[in-house]
Amino acid sequence: MTPPRTPQIPVVVLAGFLGSGKTTLLNHLLRNRAGTRIGVIVNDFGAIEIDAMTVSGQVGSTVSLGNGCLCCAVDASELDTFLETLTRPSARLDVIVIEASGLAEPQELVRMLLASDNPHILYGGLVEVVDAAEFDRTRERHPELDRHLTVADLVVLNKTDRIGATEHEELRQRVAALSGPAAVISAEHGRIDPELLFDPALRPDGEEKTRQLTFEDLLREEECEGHEDHAGHLHAAYESVEFTSDVPMDPRRFIAFLDSRPEGLYRIKGFADFGAGDRHNKYALHAVGRFLRFVPQPWARGEPRLTQLVMIGAGIDAEALREGLAACRVENPEQALADGLDTPDAERGMWGVLRYVHQEPDPVDVPEADPVDVREAAAEV
Repeated sequence: MTPPRTPQIPVVVLAGFLGSGKTTLLNHLLRNRAGTRIGVIVNDFGAIEIDAMTVSGQVGSTVSLGNGCLCCAVDASELDTFLETLTRPSARLDVIVIEASGLAEPQELVRMLLASDNPHILYGGLVEVVDAAEFDRTRERHPELDRHLTVADLVVLNKTDRIGATEHEELRQRVAALSGPAAVISAEHGRIDPELLFDPALRPDGEEKTRQLTFEDLLREEECEGHEDHAGHLHAAYESVEFTSDVPMDPRRFIAFLDSRPEGLYRIKGFADFGAGDRHNKYALHAVGRFLRFVPQPWARGEPRLTQLVMIGAGIDAEALREGLAACRVENPEQALADGLDTPDAERGMWGVLRYVHQEPDPVDVPEADPVDVREAAAEV
């Protein structure tokens, strides 16, 4: 039986040149986190609009932002050290956001994350923030912007309120051509739906579910005021498509679908049932941009054996996605189960899936949870 796996924290890289609005976007995420505990890694606290930030510019510092969030000031050489700090069970964080400016080229940060030996992190995508009003001038000053766009998983075309509708559409098409398969969404004042980047926290002890109204709740309501038209809602910039099947997926066809997923499809999450390919496990799926990972997890006793997926993107064809996934289902699941996993064809069919299964370290090497307050975890640094 597959041993229990330690939870992994997604690490999102937030990039963008000076003035693009990435710090505004970061502050928006912190104000609209809806109970999610966020770890933030930046190299300069100066622009983070949080009252608790009293150590502006001090490299090698960690402070609590309140409500369970932490912020670290680091340089590139300290990145692994602070990731180790933020992923301790005592910190109880749900997601980590790295602001790339001043640390390294964003693609270098991505390489560092993917090559990291830290078993507690999971790559959460590279988000490139672009100033729509200054796009051409920014490219003149920073021609490397084109390279940043080609490696981005999600492009936020920010400050679109400063350009006209025709210019906006033309620019969106230009940026989409430069960024290839990355999803491109438009935003004003850095306001994007946090669920594009991370899932809302689900806490077994019920904390933050029943609570008093906070200032961040009021800010959230204030930002939504005046948006009576549905098109003004944050989630209008992207689409979410669900797929459920009680028929197992054919692993070969499913991998082929994932390898050819359409442009604009940013995230895929959920569970896949491969039937005879692995009778004992369901496979948790995490895909962001070009990154893909499967994690086998034992079926619980009596659990319905379903494939359940959620796909998130911009400008995607929902019906085509559902049809594509439906075509990945096993044609004769009863016969496949009767044949079993021992057949050479069944074994070979799972090879493509197993290429994306990350090998965890021995569970004895994983530190146990320590019931230390998040502020105490910050004080240890």
